[in-house]
Formats: sequence, C-alpha cells, structure tokens
Amino acid sequence: MTETSTMDTPLKKLVGDKTAKALASHLDLHTAGDLIYHFPRRYDERGEHTDIRSLEVGEQVTVLGQVQRTAVRPMRQRRGNLLEATVGDGSGGTLTLTFFGNQAWRERELRPGRWGLFAGKVTEFRGKRQLNGPEYVLLGDGATDGEAAAQEEIEEFAGALIPVYPAAAAVPTWVIARCVRVVLDTFTAPEDPLPAEVRAGRNLLKLDTALREIHRPSTKEMLGKARRRLKWDEAFAVQLTLVQRKHRAASWPARPRPRAEAGLLAAFDARLPYELTDGQRRVGEEVAADLSTAHPMHRLLQGEVGSGKTVCALRAMLQVVDAGGQAALLAPTEVLAAQHYRGILDLLGPLGRAGELDSADNATRVALVTGSLGAAARRRALEQVVSGDAGIVVGTHALLYEGVDFADLGLVVVDEQHRFGVEQRDALRAKAEQPPHVLVMTATPIPRTVAMTVYGDLEVSTLSQLPRGRSPIASHVVPAAEKPAYLDRAWRRLREEVAAGHQAYVVCPRIGEGPATAEEAGEPGEDGRRAPLAVLEVAPLLAEGPLHGLRIGVLHGKLPADEKDAIMRSFAAGDLDVLVATTVIEVGVDVPNSTVMIVLDADRFGVSQLHQLRGRVGRGSAPGICLLVTEALEGTSARERLDAVASTTDGFRLAELDLEQRREGDVLGATQSGRRSHLRLLSLLRDTDLIRDARAEAIALVEEDPELERHPALATSMAALVDEERAEYLEKG
Repeated sequence: MTETSTMDTPLKKLVGDKTAKALASHLDLHTAGDLIYHFPRRYDERGEHTDIRSLEVGEQVTVLGQVQRTAVRPMRQRRGNLLEATVGDGSGGTLTLTFFGNQAWRERELRPGRWGLFAGKVTEFRGKRQLNGPEYVLLGDGATDGEAAAQEEIEEFAGALIPVYPAAAAVPTWVIARCVRVVLDTFTAPEDPLPAEVRAGRNLLKLDTALREIHRPSTKEMLGKARRRLKWDEAFAVQLTLVQRKHRAASWPARPRPRAEAGLLAAFDARLPYELTDGQRRVGEEVAADLSTAHPMHRLLQGEVGSGKTVCALRAMLQVVDAGGQAALLAPTEVLAAQHYRGILDLLGPLGRAGELDSADNATRVALVTGSLGAAARRRALEQVVSGDAGIVVGTHALLYEGVDFADLGLVVVDEQHRFGVEQRDALRAKAEQPPHVLVMTATPIPRTVAMTVYGDLEVSTLSQLPRGRSPIASHVVPAAEKPAYLDRAWRRLREEVAAGHQAYVVCPRIGEGPATAEEAGEPGEDGRRAPLAVLEVAPLLAEGPLHGLRIGVLHGKLPADEKDAIMRSFAAGDLDVLVATTVIEVGVDVPNSTVMIVLDADRFGVSQLHQLRGRVGRGSAPGICLLVTEALEGTSARERLDAVASTTDGFRLAELDLEQRREGDVLGATQSGRRSHLRLLSLLRDTDLIRDARAEAIALVEEDPELERHPALATSMAALVDEERAEYLEKG
C-alpha cells in the first residue's frame, strides 16, 4: 500500500534524492505542498500555436512545436557535424534548433511531423531565432525505445492541455510535470479552509478538486474554475489580513485633536497667497474629521506630482499643534527633509518662528533633526522637541533613534511611504503615549486594485487636480542609437533654456564609483548591455563638450549631507545652471526655475520613476520639457514603455502601465520581504472584480469573527499564503 503524502511531506521521499535536490536548489521547492502550489505558467495544446514570433532574444523559453525539417552539415571551425532542426508552431513562425557534434540519433528522433516541447535560451544568428542544444521531449505516436521514459512522463497529457511550468535549465517543465504526477497520486489535500457558505455563495470548487485540475485539467472549463478558486484563496488571504489589521487599529485609543476655531491653522489659511483647490479643501475636511476622533487616523493621501499634498499635510499638522500636540514629518532622504524644513518655514512665515522678534503671537517652532546635525545644533533641536516648543519636527530616520523624545506626539506624516519599513514607522509610533494619527503621502498614483490589495487597511484620499500656476510638461523620446543628431539637438535645447534664464537637470542611472553592480545595471542577466551611464563620468564630459561654459553641479546619494544640502541651496538660488544627478532628486525637490530635464539611459528607469523625475520641471510659470534619451530600438518593450511615458502625463494611466510591466509580487512586496511569494495567480490588473468580492466577504467574516476563532483552518491557510513578514509589509501605517 502506497504511503499518502501531505503538504509537509519532503519531496525526497516522493521523487528521489537527485530530483529533490534539483527542485530545491533551482526552484526552491522542498515539500509536496511547495510543488503542488508551483502552478503551470500556461497550457499548450497540439494544433494551437504558441506564437514563436513573439519570442525575445535572451528569454528562457519552453515552446510547443512541430518538426518541419532537419539538415546536417560539417562545422567549419572544428571537427564534426552540426544538426539543425526547424520547428514551427502552426502560425508561420519558425525556430531553429542547433546541436553540435555527431548526433545521428537526434536526426532519427527529430523526424518531420513530430511534435515536442523544446526548452532553452533564445539566441539570434544571421537574423534567425534559435535554441542552441535545447532540452526537449517528443509527444505523440512513434516513440522509440529511447523516448519511452519521456513519453511516460507526459502520457497523461496526450491529446489534452499540456502544462508548461516555470522551470530551470536543469529542471525542464516535463520533469516538473512528472514530479507533480507522482505527488498527486499519493496526495491528501488539507481540510478546505474556505467556509462552506462562502464557497457555495461564490460558486467555488473544493480545494482538492482545484489543486488537481490546475495541474491535470480535464477540460478548459474545469481549468478556468480551478484557477478562479485558487485566485480567490490568494485574494481572500490578503484581504482578511488587511481587514483584520484595520479592525484592530479601529479599537486602539487615540487622543482626539479637533480643529480650533481660531489658532495657527486659521491664521495659516488667512495668509496663504493662493486659494486652495477644491480637492485640497475636500481632503482637508476628511483629515480634520479623522483627527477629531478617539481612534487613530490611518489615511493615505495620493496625488499627482505637484498637486499640493504638502500643504494638506501642513494644515493637518497645524490642527494637531492647535490641539496641544506635536507633529512629525518623516522624509526618506536628508535632501528631502531639509527641503521640507525650508518649505514649511517659508509657508508659515512668522507663524513658525516662535521666540524670534518677528514671530506671530501664537507661533510655534519647526525643528529639523537629521543624522548629520552637529552636536550643538542637535542638542538645541532635541531640547525643542522634548520640551514641546517645536510643534512641528521634520527629519529622516534619525527621528527613530534613542534620545529623540517628544512631549506629546499626535501626528506622524510619512512622505513617500514605499521607502520606509514597517519597523521604522512602529519605532516612531512608539514614541507617543497613545498611538498617534498617521497620514501617509505618495506621489505615485495607485490603481484601484493596488489600493485595495496593498493599502487595504488605510482610508484613501486623492488629489487629482493641479494647483493654479503649474505649467504643462512636454515629453519626448530621443532615440540616440538610431538618430544621434537628435541627442545633439537635446543639448542645444538645454542651452537655449539656460540662455533664457532657466535651469536644467541631467539624470543618470548610477553614481559611477567603481563598476556597475547588477542592481545598478537596471536589467541584470541581459547579455551584451554596456554599463549604465554614471553621474561622475557624464558630468566632466558635458562640461568639456556640449555644455561647455555652463555652471554645472553634481548631486548623488553618497555625498556628505552638508555638501548635498549646499549644492541644492546653490541650485535653488540660481547659482548653478545644470544639476547632473541620480534619482536623489526624484521626490520633493522644488526649484520653480527649472524647465528642462534630460534623462540619460531612460530605459533603465521604471515608469513611475520617470513620471516622478519629470515632475521636477514645469513647477513655475514657464512650461517644462523632459527628454528621455535611450538606445532602445523601436519596437522593443523598453522603447514602447518610454513612448507611453512621453505620450501622457496622466499618472493613474502610467501607474496601470507600470503594473502591467512589473511582476505582481513586486507590487505586493515580495522583493521587500525577501521571501518567496505564494501569490501565484492573482492579477491586480485583471482580477479587480474578484478582489472586490473577496474584500466584501472578508469584511463580513471579520465583523462576526474578528480573530477567526471559529475558522481555525482558514487562519492557518491565511498564515501560509500571507506569511508574517508579508503581513508586516502590507501594514501601511
């Protein structure tokens, strides 16, 4: 009698040591459960083409194809013969398979008319796409004795849907299929964790059926139902996690900070030199209402670059100061913290200069706390914070260190949420007697499903209109490889703007100290790419070449903090014409006189990053221009991405585009947590309705059973799908 296997059974007990080691080392699969949840990437069916024409050079692929012809010819450079087999997919696309050495047996195997799965890395030779020495397994009738084992591995798929798994060169898809078959033959699925009423109400398959059908689908209809059930599990686990966190947070106590009739906020509004937009007023009311309650606010404020989020945040901070509390603004870099500090002082004027000769009667103080402060300045700032004299405290993560104590921390404003870990926010929150109110700001617009799935425990406010006085930004792609003259024109255009009294940014992907790391190279693993352009290499070339005679400054993240601040001050004062920088200028940098930005190697940046960067120009009365320089050729995905960025300034459309081109796991924090994501099937783009339905069910379930005490199997499976580290990442604020 064959011993049954469970989710926790080690694979070496089921598929043997050698195969188990390969699965573990190449695919991080260790248990039967790991393998069962290693779902097929797609399904092929003989007679249906897999579109060979869409394959990209450098891709590791598995294709289903039919042998059309073979040819043997002697090799020129070494002894022996070269076997070339041409396979097609039924659509007109062809792929050449090349095998080196005398392999007559392969010629007998690869007879015209035979179908097979062929796996390898796509290369190109004389304009033809090919796989060099690919692994393969042949399908259908006519197998030779030597093919018998391979036939056995995939026999259950004969004439049916053939699963193609995420694979590795050492573990091709048909080996994974064989292992899955071995495991399924003995596998006992865990108790179905989904409450029966939810399963019935949403017309979902049982878990055991879904797991079997996704690997060995009996029909296309059953495959669709299996995928829907397993997507539901993923969406439901995430939504339960977020709804539970929101439910717990709502029960925490917080000190209400109601709006005062007369005070700093009223005085600030009266001295503003412009009218608030309708959106800013609406957000102001939402935030004011939250701050007035006895439970901590957890709100996300999203808005386009330059939509006026900082003013909204400052008004919230002033409401808290009026109510006797303090507000902390946490910025991701010292450059941005210093900029926020100066910006808030400018906006407040006499209202932010308590104790000085020209201060207003009810003024407060604004303190800056960063890691690079000198001892005396740091001591003065910390005294103002602990005494409560500083109603507003601006800083970097230095605010989290021991020795920074608040008199009464009432509000935490986090700028650019994605740059902070949960532990850092928790450390700051722990500095208050009761949990403070939290306002999170992001200038990266968030598609609705991402807001539901990643920020699902926050209330969301959106600023969609730009304040009056912001100028339009025109964006153009500069194809440097195809049309070098366009790059020359770009530098002339920059000089024209400087001659007209304006300033410019030139942005590079890396700093340039030592060789490019894989991370800096933007797209590790692609063959033949040169190192990305670097600030320290480009700046002197520009000074000697196309920008000769202009005042050029250099800014990057590894400069000492005081030097960075001095360069930004110099640029803001107009003492520099051009700033050659890394993405350190991506957020918060506000120099209204800057009208032109040239982004070099623009294809090395993400869509959202490019949108953020170009938001640094056009911030004054003169229109802005952003030139995206690239060597990516027309028709490539990199070039299409840049064309899309150039075609619209709609941040929400670009956010959707960014989501289309990123792995879902990146959006959900897999890269931040460093753990393998169990979210295999859920698409934040395509599964909007399913995510919305899962959220509704999660809300209903948590309302009646907040800690899932009556649903232990569900709590266990939720912990497996959304592990603790991921749950921490998902907690925003």
